[in-house]
Amino acid sequence: MPFINVKTNKSVSAQKKQEIENKLSDAISLIPGKSDRYLMLALEDEISMMFHRDTDCGIAMVEVKIFGKSDKDSYTKLTQRICEILDEEAGVSPDCCYVKFEEVALWGYNGFMF
Repeated sequence: MPFINVKTNKSVSAQKKQEIENKLSDAISLIPGKSDRYLMLALEDEISMMFHRDTDCGIAMVEVKIFGKSDKDSYTKLTQRICEILDEEAGVSPDCCYVKFEEVALWGYNGFMF
């Protein structure tokens, strides 16, 4: 039950959005036991953002929520991959990209709770 929410101040074309979504779908498997089968993604571009008092550089805030728990090494690998993807596809430098992880104990889907 992973959810990845990407917010960036960059303008991302429909083709680039699909590339990012496809690559993030592959990358979620870096978390043991997670796959793109139940992965939900959101990508919001052209958001008003500021980092280091700068609004002109490419910036991204990525939130990754998973049902259950994982380990720091897996989160590190996924963080590296997310930063690579956003650098390649959206022009957001890794040093202007935050990735936040949240482990969720209760997750509902299709009318029931896991």
